[in-house]
Amino acid sequence: MTTFFIILLCILSLVLLISWAKFNPFLAFLLVSLVAGWFLGIPLNKLPASVQKGIGDTLGSLVVIIGLGAMLGKLVAESGAAQKMTQVLMRIFGKEHLQWALMVTGFIVGIPLYYNVGFVLMVPLIFSVVYQYKLPAVYIGLPMLAALSVTHGFLPPHPSPTALVTQLKANMGLTLLYGIILAIPSIIVAGPLFAKTLKHIRSTPLQTFQPKMIPDEQMPHTANSFLTALLPVLLITITTIIPYITTLSGAPLQIVQFISDPTIVMLLSLLTATFTLGLHTGRSIKAVMDIYGEAIKDVALILLVVAGAGVLKQVFTDSGVSMTIAESVKGWQVHPLVLGWLIAGLIRVCVGSATIAGLTAAGIIGPVIPQMQVNPNLMVLSIGAGSLLFSHVNDSGFWMYKEYFNLSIRDTIRSWSLMETIVSVMGLIGVLIMDFFV
Repeated sequence: MTTFFIILLCILSLVLLISWAKFNPFLAFLLVSLVAGWFLGIPLNKLPASVQKGIGDTLGSLVVIIGLGAMLGKLVAESGAAQKMTQVLMRIFGKEHLQWALMVTGFIVGIPLYYNVGFVLMVPLIFSVVYQYKLPAVYIGLPMLAALSVTHGFLPPHPSPTALVTQLKANMGLTLLYGIILAIPSIIVAGPLFAKTLKHIRSTPLQTFQPKMIPDEQMPHTANSFLTALLPVLLITITTIIPYITTLSGAPLQIVQFISDPTIVMLLSLLTATFTLGLHTGRSIKAVMDIYGEAIKDVALILLVVAGAGVLKQVFTDSGVSMTIAESVKGWQVHPLVLGWLIAGLIRVCVGSATIAGLTAAGIIGPVIPQMQVNPNLMVLSIGAGSLLFSHVNDSGFWMYKEYFNLSIRDTIRSWSLMETIVSVMGLIGVLIMDFFV
């Protein structure tokens, strides 16, 4: 009982440091982990080793993937490829299906783009449609934001799902495939269907956020835009499927295994984008590298947060808490996937950050996955869904949405917070259904 009290106290301290005391999340993780390790019986002279191992093991396989993913997403945005994809999809779907066009755009663009970058890029495009067709901004825009949110919470190479894959020892390719299957109904329900109830919400987007459009002649071609932005997904999907449809050996097997590694996938995709969206569109190599440099600045704090979560996980492991939790969980009459979703959801509501919620939940659940007899790929998605539960005033995304759409807090909760909750609940339902088949 004392062990569980210490864990609860640590999580509560983490929540208060981040939400009330306004501590940097990395520092909060570090401080709480050190105190937790001391109270859980790790000798003081051993604590620095736990910190170093937690950071090293967590970032070792992630820093390259997250860094390269940030560079690719930034180039997709800066080159005009995202804007080009939006234009094409708008033409395909037509005025009567503008919501669906924006939703599909958000999903496609959201795969390579990190959430904040995708939000800042896509919202002005929503406003351009709103101004052009004189339609309600919330009704038109929420489906796209639902798509961005789902990719952020469910799909690699976004930081939280990628880190969860590593911590829970899941398979990156299978998690991506399951995540895409899960994402489609979640987006449809939380997007176009839910948005039908929001037509009455009045929103006058601020003039400040009217879009600065890239001229058509400066945008890349359609095929170039789509293929380059989606290349990581295509490579991961193809190399995941190949072993199921044919038997390989020798050099071909080695090549497929080499290309299927997430680090190699992201590197090949970025090298391709450097030419197709960079040099091929008239940019100098220096200009492209400057874009990459800015991208790293965008995700530096995310990397530190991921590292901090790794420290807490390692402290729980080294102190023997993992075994204590494992023994206790065996007697719980709660489905493991529901348990992962609940833990992530509670932390999300308290802290506000989906990334912190997902990583903290993984630190608690990860070490006991073998005893739970649950598919780790589905656990990644269950925790990812829980990490999106009910965004409110302690979440930066809540305020970004409120200010961009110029809404009251009540209307922001009515639209944004409920949309995030629907995405979260649909994700849990989908994971439980998939658990019967995989």
